[in-house]
Order: sequence, then C-alpha cells, then structure tokens
Amino acid sequence: MRCALLALCGVLAANIAQAQSVEGRLKTIEQTATLRIAYRTDSRPFAYVDADGKPTGYTIELCEHVARSLEQLLGTELTIKWVHVDTRSRFETMVDGTADMECGSTTMSLSRLKLVEFSSVVFAESTGVLVKSGRRIFSFDDMARKTIGIIAGSTNAQAVRDQLARRKLEATLVEFRDRAEGVAALARGELDGFATDKTVLLALARAADMRDFVVLPEDLSFEPFAIMLPRGDWTFRLAVNAALARYFRSGQIIELYTKYFSSFGRGSSNWTGAVFVFGGIPE
Repeated sequence: MRCALLALCGVLAANIAQAQSVEGRLKTIEQTATLRIAYRTDSRPFAYVDADGKPTGYTIELCEHVARSLEQLLGTELTIKWVHVDTRSRFETMVDGTADMECGSTTMSLSRLKLVEFSSVVFAESTGVLVKSGRRIFSFDDMARKTIGIIAGSTNAQAVRDQLARRKLEATLVEFRDRAEGVAALARGELDGFATDKTVLLALARAADMRDFVVLPEDLSFEPFAIMLPRGDWTFRLAVNAALARYFRSGQIIELYTKYFSSFGRGSSNWTGAVFVFGGIPE
C-alpha cells in the first residue's frame, strides 16, 4: 500500500509539473523563451541600475534566480526582457500584461490585491522620513507645520497621512512622481522632509552624498515587499513561490541580504528575520 501511495504521489507531482509547463503564462514564457521583468531605477538597494545601465539590486537578483528556476522547470533557456517602470506604471504593466513580474520594493496590500497578485513576502520595511540635520527635527511630531514630500499613490504617502491624523498634526504634503525627484527637492531645501521606505531613504541619501541628512527613528508603517504578478494564474504564482522558497531555505538569502544591506550600518530587523524564516515554505 505504501509503495502504491508513493507511486501515486510521484505521478501527481509529475502531472502538476507538466501542467505548469504547458498552461497559462508559463506556456507563453516557454514558447517565447522570454521572461519580461519590470524594474525601477529609484528603489536602491532593491532595484536600480548600475554604472553600465544594467538593472541590479536585492529584488532584481531574486527575480533573476526565479528566472533560472523557471528555466529548469520548462527545460528552456530564457532571455530576460527588462521593462522600465515607475511608481505608477508598475501596476499598469501587470494589468495590461506588458510584463510577467515586477521586481522592486512594492508593498503587498489588500487594496492592491484587487488589481494584481503577489509572490510570498521577500522583505519587510517601514515608512520613514529623511530630514536635514541641525533643523531641530528629532521625531515625526516635529514635522508639525512642516513640508513633507511623498510619492503620489504610495503606501508610504498613506502612512504619513494616517500618522498626521492620528497625532492631530498639520503639515503640507507635496507629491512627487518618483523618489529621485523628492530627494533632490529635499537636498535643495524645498522640503523639510521626504518620506518613503527607510532603507531606500538611506540608499538614496548615500548615492546623492547627502551626509548631513538623517532618517527619523520612528517606524510609521509596516511594508511587506513582494514580487508583483498578474492576476489569475495560480500555476505561475506557484512556480515563482517555489523558486523563492528553495532560495530562502538554502540560506542564500542571507548572503544576498549582506551584499546589499551590510553597508548601511543597520542590523536586520525582527521583521526581516521573520521573512527569512517564513519565506522558506516547505515542499
């Protein structure tokens, strides 16, 4: 009986693998031998371009690993087609099918799940505010009656609005299309603070050589990052999650984290440690 059950399990597993390779988006990827990955340039250290203009970063490398896993699943060598997106157009590429996945620092939320799907969580972050040193701004409460830059439509922007309402503070909010514009405005003195994901703030400030700027200590939100996927294709989502789970279980995720985050002088948060543990979903 046990041998028969094992044999049946083997058949079922083979059938599932075969179904994955010939249905839906996986079939298209197999037939075109192409995986279309949407990427951003303003999400250091998660997604940006290097000196040669090549997409790189923590999430980018995770997606490249997923691509290699799909190659093994499909038995086909894949070419990655990079699709440049910004904060707004990243959702459009998923809805209209321009890209197969988006790899950056996109927060999974219930409202967004009405439009797109997500992989398992790959990182956890919080909203922070970058301010210039020496301005007597030591906490978010000190942002009262100040000017704060935000990214239009972002979860960080909503977090700032929520915090202002909860603390009964008034501030002027200035919307930007991307983070680079917001950080540049802060550097020019047009803003008192700029809000987005904390690690991204540190990376952008370092890239712009903004040594006299600091990130306020409070965590203003919980931001679970995941790879954004199109809706309605469970086999593709399962293939992506299976690739991520094997990578997390192998321990390679620690090496990847160290590569992109060790230079910031911040230890990994409890959130990040939990992501690394729960990301290793068992087979």
